[in-house]
Amino acid sequence: MKVARGGVLLTVWAYGVGWPPGRLGRRLRAEGWQRICRGAWAAPGKEVDWKVRARALQLIRPEWVCSHGTAAALHRIEVLGEAGAAGTREVLDFTVRRPLSSRTAEGVRVRSTEFLADGDCVTRGGLRATGPARTVGDLIRSCGTRERAVVVADSALSRRTVGGVRREPLVDHGELTAELSAPRPGATRARRWLPLADAASGSPAETVARLHMRDAGLRPESQPLLHTRAGRALRPDFLFRMQGLAVEIEGYAFHGTRQAHDRDIRRYNDLADCPSVRRVLRFTARGVFHRPEAVVATVRAVLGQLS
Repeated sequence: MKVARGGVLLTVWAYGVGWPPGRLGRRLRAEGWQRICRGAWAAPGKEVDWKVRARALQLIRPEWVCSHGTAAALHRIEVLGEAGAAGTREVLDFTVRRPLSSRTAEGVRVRSTEFLADGDCVTRGGLRATGPARTVGDLIRSCGTRERAVVVADSALSRRTVGGVRREPLVDHGELTAELSAPRPGATRARRWLPLADAASGSPAETVARLHMRDAGLRPESQPLLHTRAGRALRPDFLFRMQGLAVEIEGYAFHGTRQAHDRDIRRYNDLADCPSVRRVLRFTARGVFHRPEAVVATVRAVLGQLS
């Protein structure tokens, strides 16, 4: 239909050009249109992903602002899920100014607040969303655990490759400190967690590993710059410089290609060739998320051997 926008059609637009309600649904289904939600359809063949769902909902409810996990996905801020992996967008998060009360429907969570100014909002990918600092603040204030809070802060503070896209840091410590200074629910706890953030962190698994090592009294350097004897520069995830122990956390991506395998072997050999490194330990992200105590115990044991 010509009244569709970007492959999304609202039924009220179709009614506006003369289509009677009783026939519209049958015609759209017959032509291959896909129902996104009540009152919205996607064009035939269009992939109905979370962004299309969010766009349809904002077209129906322009006052809804993408926030929390949905805004984080738009900004490419990593969010820790229940099992440690990056959170999914099965549930879309929105925030709206009061007086609308907060509510949750299937696949949609809408929060209401009196603290939402125009300056808190930006447009990303055609969607209106809370800006990076506000998004991080919302997530840290509402996070149930220290690990989830610091993963979000680390991700926004650092240069990252997220979803195959390389991006620059989104915020700095000053912006987050200012965002969390407001007296809002969860802000006191969030301010206690913020000093634990480290812009040098390279992944959620590195953040979780660092926090557990810190709990055990282990304070390695994060992403220090080293050089091989031949002058090649590289940065291990962690370095215990005094003992010469480098610690690497392997990410989720499957290194199944010959090129990736070659890179891993070359990096491992380069680390072993650095004068500052006496030994290299490697752990999987799964091991960090599911058995952090075993990771810490192994690191502590090797540090004892090297001391």
